[in-house]
Amino acid sequence: MMRVLIVSLLLAAGVIAQPADSTYRIYTDAGEPSSVNDVVQAMAEADVVFLGEIHDDPVAHSLQALLLAAAKRYDPNRPLVLSLEMFERDVQGILDEYLAGLIRERDMLDAARPWGNYATDYRPLVEFARENGLPVIAANAPARYVSRVSRLGPDALDSLSAEAKATLPTLPIVPASPALAEEFTVLMEEMMGAHGSPHSATPDSTASDSTAAPIHPAMPNLDDMLAAQNLRDVSMAEAIAEALDAHPGALVVHVNGTFHSEGGLGVPEHLARLRPGTRTLIITMKPDDAFPDFDPASFRTADTGFVVVTDPE
Repeated sequence: MMRVLIVSLLLAAGVIAQPADSTYRIYTDAGEPSSVNDVVQAMAEADVVFLGEIHDDPVAHSLQALLLAAAKRYDPNRPLVLSLEMFERDVQGILDEYLAGLIRERDMLDAARPWGNYATDYRPLVEFARENGLPVIAANAPARYVSRVSRLGPDALDSLSAEAKATLPTLPIVPASPALAEEFTVLMEEMMGAHGSPHSATPDSTASDSTAAPIHPAMPNLDDMLAAQNLRDVSMAEAIAEALDAHPGALVVHVNGTFHSEGGLGVPEHLARLRPGTRTLIITMKPDDAFPDFDPASFRTADTGFVVVTDPE
């Protein structure tokens, strides 16, 4: 109780930056109104917190920074780890060098292939981690191999070198669940219909997402597209599991696009397979036309945590 009060005081004092209350509403997965303090308290009971975002939503990015800082202040003695979809596993060493002060930020950015919106949306998270000595996990599969799978199927990973495979999850890649496959197929068919042609990216990518996997415009293969999406999910799940093993007792805060975790599908499913008993909390943040109300049809909740409805304007 005292810790929740401390978080409330920090928010009121402006110690933790907070987006305007008018730009978002927090609900439980049952649709009941909730608050930042409720979310922070629930985070303290988890091993992994998934912060699902739409990549170009500035309100979500502000809330992510708030929640990361609040988690640190809520229990200063508990190890805290930041994990990001936005960095690929083959640049982990570069990111580590920057966090350790061995290279300049400009050199890290030149080498680590950050997303186009890094400076505005993800840099605050990384800089908070650097200033507070927190590990940052580059969790995503390298985009060049995701692209290879989307074009040629998952077996195309077998011919890669040992060095390349070291940046990937354990082969062979465990397939996506039937539930995720169903959601993916429906979404991709909707996207193809809306555009009149095969979509060229994974479901939650945006123009600022430089990791989108191109699909051949004349011969879409939904199975291979799903395999590419699943490669990302498995990669992030393994990275999180490894982080938990490397930092006993830690809270891992993982940021990814909503489709990777919404409704407990995707990364959380693979994490549960890799590390049974891991306590997860899923927070899905999305702009919605129903704002400020919660429209259950717009979110997959499945008793997973919280939803944050942000103002689409």
